[in-house]
Amino acid sequence: MDCVISFNSSGTVLQSIKPTVNYRETLVTVPRSILEEESQASLIFKNISALIPSITFTNKENTTNAKKSRAIILNPKKKYCVGETIIVQINMFDHLGNRKTYGGDFIKARIFSPDLKASASGRVEDFKNGTYHVYFTLFWEGKIFFSLVLYHSSEAVSALWKARNWGFGLIYFVGTFTNGSHQVKSECGFQLYTKRNICEYRKEGNENFYCIQPESFHCRSLIYLQSFNRDLSYLGTLEKSLFNRENIAIEISKTFESIDVSSCTELSPPHLEQCKIGMTSPFPSGFVFQNKWRPAFCNIGNFTLHEQMYTCLKDKMIFLIGDSTLRQWYLYLLKTFQGLQSFDLHRAGLESMLLSVDQQSNIRLQWKKHSHPIVASRFYSVKDDHYVNEQIDQLDGGPHYVIVICLGQHFRPFPIHLFIKRVINVRKALQRLFLRSPDTKVIIKAENTGQISADAERFSDFHGYIQYLIVKNIFNDLPVAVVDAWDMTIAYNTNDVYPPENVVQDQIYMFLTYIC
Repeated sequence: MDCVISFNSSGTVLQSIKPTVNYRETLVTVPRSILEEESQASLIFKNISALIPSITFTNKENTTNAKKSRAIILNPKKKYCVGETIIVQINMFDHLGNRKTYGGDFIKARIFSPDLKASASGRVEDFKNGTYHVYFTLFWEGKIFFSLVLYHSSEAVSALWKARNWGFGLIYFVGTFTNGSHQVKSECGFQLYTKRNICEYRKEGNENFYCIQPESFHCRSLIYLQSFNRDLSYLGTLEKSLFNRENIAIEISKTFESIDVSSCTELSPPHLEQCKIGMTSPFPSGFVFQNKWRPAFCNIGNFTLHEQMYTCLKDKMIFLIGDSTLRQWYLYLLKTFQGLQSFDLHRAGLESMLLSVDQQSNIRLQWKKHSHPIVASRFYSVKDDHYVNEQIDQLDGGPHYVIVICLGQHFRPFPIHLFIKRVINVRKALQRLFLRSPDTKVIIKAENTGQISADAERFSDFHGYIQYLIVKNIFNDLPVAVVDAWDMTIAYNTNDVYPPENVVQDQIYMFLTYIC
C-alpha cells in the first residue's frame, strides 16, 4: 500500500480494524451489524486522520514552496545497476526559505526515459519533519530522469481534509418525479434540511438517500437524478489561495537531472509466474517500457491477438460495476471484439447501463453505474438503481462469472465517511458471494488519477489517493485481484480521469490475465 504521497510509507496503519463497542451498554435498538459497521468506519477514519497534518497558518509565506525546496540523491554512485533501489531525499522549505519542521506534503514521484518510452512510480516516505525519502526501483537500463512534484503543500492537504469532512453541501442533487405526462423537480441528497415531507430511499448497510417529496407525487415516482455544484466552499480565503493553478503540481528543485543505469549482470531476470487472483502487488506494482505496462511481481498474458482475448472471455458473464472509467473498459472491449453486439436499452439521458452479447462465443458484457453519488449535470435513470453491494447480492456467481468493481471519482466531493461505509458494505457483499460461489472471479480496479483541477476542493487527486488507500486496505485479505490503475496512471503521467487508449488497454490486459 505504499504510494506516492508523503504521509504513509507502509499503509499498515489501517490494518487490524476490529470494532470495540460494548453492545450491552448500548441503549438504542440499533442492529448490531450497523453498530459494527459504524465502529469500523469510525476507526478507519481515525487512522486516516492520524496520517494527515492538522495545520493552522496565517501567512502563505509559511507554506511549502517547491522551488525553494531541494532534492538530492542519497549516497550517489558512479554506476547504477538494473534492479537496484535509489533513494532521493527531499528537504522542504517555505516561501521565506525556512526549513519546514513538519510533514504531510502530497508528493507525486516518477522516473522516466523518454527515448525508451519507459516510466515508473516512486514510493514516498515521510519523516514528519520536512524531510522525505523517495524510493525508486531501477527497472531498465539507460538514461533515467526524475520527476518530483509537490502536488499540494502540507497546509493545503490539511485544509482539504478539514473541508472535505465538513459536510455534504458542495454538491446538490435534483430529482425528477413523474405522474403520467406531468413532471416536477425536487431537491435530493444524503442530507436535507427541510420541514417538508421527505422521501427516504433506504439501502442496506445504513446508507440512505433522500428527496423532498413533491405534493401529489408518490416517492416511487422518482425516475431521474442529476447533480450540480453548489456555490459554496468550506475553505477560508487564505486557504483558497493555495489552490490557484500556479500553486498546484509544481516540480521540486533538484541538484541532479538524470542518472545512467547499466545491466551489471548477465544473469537472466528471475522467472515470474503469471498474474493470478489472490496475489499481493507491491508499490510500485510495475513499470512502463516501450509504452507497455510490465508488472513487477508477475507475468502479464499475451493478448496481442484478438483470438487470445476471445478465448479468454468465451463463456464468461462479465459485470463491470462502477464509474465511467469502467465504462471506458466496456467501450474498449466492445470496439475490440467484433462479435459483441450492443443491446439497445432505450435509456434517456446519461448512460447508466450498457449491455452487449456475443452469442457465438457465449459472452455477456455489462456495465452499470454504482448508484449514488453520481456527479453529473445530465440527468440519468434511477429506476433500476442499486448500490454495488446490492448488485453483487443479485448475482449467483460461479466459474463463468467475472465481476469488476471501481469506486472513487464520484465520491471525492463528499465526506470520507460515505466512501468508507460504501466500501465496507461492498466487502461484506463479496464475503457473501464467496461463501455461496467461491470460484467467482473478482477484480478491483483502483481509481485513475485525474486532471490537475482548479476545483481542488471537490476533485483533487489527494481525495482520490485517500480513497485508494481505503480500497486496498478493506479488500486486503479477500481473494480478489487488483488492477492498480492509480500506479499505472501516475507512471504514465496521464493527468486525465480518462487516460489514453493504450493505458486502458494495459489495464484490460491485466484484467484478462487475472481471469484467464
